[in-house]
Amino acid sequence: MQDIGMQYHIHCRPGDIGRYVFLPGDPGRCESIAALFDDPIHIGMNREYNIYTGYLMGEKVSVCSTGIGGPSAAIAMEELAALGADTFIRIGTCGGIDLEVLPGDVVVATGAIRYDHTSLEYAPIEFPAVPNFEAAAALKAAADSLGYRVHMGVVQCKDSFYGQHSPEKSPVSYELLQKWESWKRLGVKASEMESAALFVVASALGVRCGSCFHVVWNQEREKAGLYMPMTEDTSGAIKAGIEAMKRLILADKM
Repeated sequence: MQDIGMQYHIHCRPGDIGRYVFLPGDPGRCESIAALFDDPIHIGMNREYNIYTGYLMGEKVSVCSTGIGGPSAAIAMEELAALGADTFIRIGTCGGIDLEVLPGDVVVATGAIRYDHTSLEYAPIEFPAVPNFEAAAALKAAADSLGYRVHMGVVQCKDSFYGQHSPEKSPVSYELLQKWESWKRLGVKASEMESAALFVVASALGVRCGSCFHVVWNQEREKAGLYMPMTEDTSGAIKAGIEAMKRLILADKM
């Protein structure tokens, strides 16, 4: 492979990462994901990008954290793809919107609302943010096989965490609250911050990407006075992501 040099933000060179990559947001989640690899090694960490590489089913795989939001996630995907990665699974957290989505459930995105700006620098707003079909199907099958409660559907992606959780404080609260009501009426499953950018960037780069999420909280259930035990145990989404990647690797081998 031609040495294209170290990638500016992730500080990786050709050979450091595998074709198959997991993209959590939290750098602290990388170790938990890498623990499920065979022979994992820590490649390094720069800024929000914490990277491990190992093997699944004999294939080289990596995990690279992306921080919070679309801009840093897009940078990671761009630089990883430049080093040969072509299959990505985002393993993240989300807040439920649909009342049926409980904390501890797994959500698999079938599309993402582009309420961000990063994706606009890759495609006009008319272009949909959708995952690779095989990746989404593998995530659903994996979550089902592991016995998790799983929801498939559209997720909302935003650039401001507190625009969701404290919209009344914003000078544009009228817009935030109106949009949120729209998401509820449209049956949107959950809210998070990266998939819209990742799906559109993946389309622009010609790579595969899917997303699954651990549901931490559901503010709509809380407002309705429904059962709402908060949980930050992301192990279910991690295991579903690992199993889904194994399914994609097997399909590629066949």
